[in-house]
Amino acid sequence: MRFINPKTDYAFKKIFGSAESKGILISFLNALIYNGNSTIEDLEIINPNLPPKVEGLKDTYLDVKAQLKNGTLVIIEMQVLNVQSFGKRVLFNAAKTYGFQLQKGEGYRMLKPVIALTLTDFEMFPGRHQFTSRFVYREVSDGYVYPENDIELIFVELPKFTKEIEELETITDKWIYFIKSARSLDEVPTNMDNIPELHRAFEIANQANLTLEELEDLERREMFIYDQQGAVALGREEGRQEGRQEGKKEEQRAIAKKLLTLLDDEAIALTTGLSMEAVRELREKESENL
Repeated sequence: MRFINPKTDYAFKKIFGSAESKGILISFLNALIYNGNSTIEDLEIINPNLPPKVEGLKDTYLDVKAQLKNGTLVIIEMQVLNVQSFGKRVLFNAAKTYGFQLQKGEGYRMLKPVIALTLTDFEMFPGRHQFTSRFVYREVSDGYVYPENDIELIFVELPKFTKEIEELETITDKWIYFIKSARSLDEVPTNMDNIPELHRAFEIANQANLTLEELEDLERREMFIYDQQGAVALGREEGRQEGRQEGKKEEQRAIAKKLLTLLDDEAIALTTGLSMEAVRELREKESENL
């Protein structure tokens, strides 16, 4: 038995955002937002795309969007690539979802809370050890919570979740493990199969239930993700190397400045490793500043 990768957009939407996913999504959201409590009793899965209502505003594409029985909107995104300004995109999506609820003539009292649940396959907050983080508006000096705290950002960083199958205790653990590791499993773990919604999620994720066209499309998507991950990693390494090289040059120039009144250009070049041309330019620049 093999399972599709829930971290790909197609698989994530198929498991959590299709017409047959209502019970699965309720269990998943209760686990990740409400610590496994049955807070959500009902919801409606709605079109996750947010076309702009203002000319020139960006389109927004989410993985799953749902409205709870009390009107709260939940937007869910699974992000594999650590792209530039991703944190700003999360905030933009949440603010856009909140701000564009109102129709013409409706008052602000009609606004409903928005919860943005984001799962990342990379470390969003490198200096923080917890794998789940929740952000709301608070007063800076004493932490007082803003009374109309209608936008909440929740992040689940998959790399920080390190529990193995036998260590899974809560339903929250089991759902996160499903997202992170289903692709590497060849059977449904016994300590997860007794939860009906998880059992159904594994059924949907079973490759045997997909058409050849769906499997080929999934394979292309996974290959694209792997290629992009490699490109992002390469770009960052090149950036680090450039930074190290620039730092070394700055150090060489600083040493050369101190030697300008003591040594000739050739001796400074030999001492610091700078080129003769670079030393001459530095001497000319310092002379102009005198």
